[in-house]
Amino acid sequence: MSDTTAGMRRKIAGAGDLQSVVRTMKAVAASSIGQYEKSVRALADFNRAVELGLGACFRENGPAPLTPERKAPGVIGAVVFGSDQGLVGQFNDVVADFAIETLSALPGRHEVWAVGERVHERLADAGLALRGLFPVPNSVKAITPLVGQILLGAEAREQRGEVAELHLFHNCPKSGSVYEPVDQRLLPLDEEWRHKLAAAPWPTASLPQVIGGGSATLRAFISGYLFVSIFRACAESLASENASRLAAMQRADKNIDELLEDLNRTFYRLRQNGIDEELFDVVSGFEALTPKGSR
Repeated sequence: MSDTTAGMRRKIAGAGDLQSVVRTMKAVAASSIGQYEKSVRALADFNRAVELGLGACFRENGPAPLTPERKAPGVIGAVVFGSDQGLVGQFNDVVADFAIETLSALPGRHEVWAVGERVHERLADAGLALRGLFPVPNSVKAITPLVGQILLGAEAREQRGEVAELHLFHNCPKSGSVYEPVDQRLLPLDEEWRHKLAAAPWPTASLPQVIGGGSATLRAFISGYLFVSIFRACAESLASENASRLAAMQRADKNIDELLEDLNRTFYRLRQNGIDEELFDVVSGFEALTPKGSR
């Protein structure tokens, strides 16, 4: 019986250690959600300045094409944001299935850049042509270098006319731990969006002037727009990933609580049974040693 109670003690100690790890992961995930959501909000002012600059350039340049004429049909490029680590529930499956379904409806060849090993494996299993794999940033500061790598490759191919479209696929956080996959077409720029920016009123009485060549300035603002879009997509994906991990850890914490309750109940029952058996042995021994006439 002592071996059984000792084994139960080890199980209870192990479950307690696991619960400590789970709660630490919960705290890290909750903290990460806050910093990524804060980084998205911090982009608002910069994004507003970029849109104002684009509007000024669109008004001056008119409806001139922004991309070189393609000599051959280009491919449809896509960047899919996932995760490198597990314990995120259906996070990678949701965004991968959405990207696969969306791209299958678009005509032409598809080339995909995956951000995260888990989503890369999921896309490879689906038979998509994968052009590269980027590691998932582990902090807000690490997002900017990743965006730079994506931009260098995407803009170079777009300027050569090799990419007909460029899409971003990522999970976008909703209320609580809920998220949903979204698709944003970065290139070519949406015509309705261009006309909307060109028609937007300037916030001051002094109208802007584009200095240094309209085409070069427009290119710079488009680069800024692409940077903001990819940065926001990455930050929202990371916030969704940590929200999914937080939800998974909350479920694990609840399950461990229930397990500990069962283990403790079993331990106390075994301990009480052991005490009862020892008392019975003492009483039986006492009765066996006591003469019948003295009872």
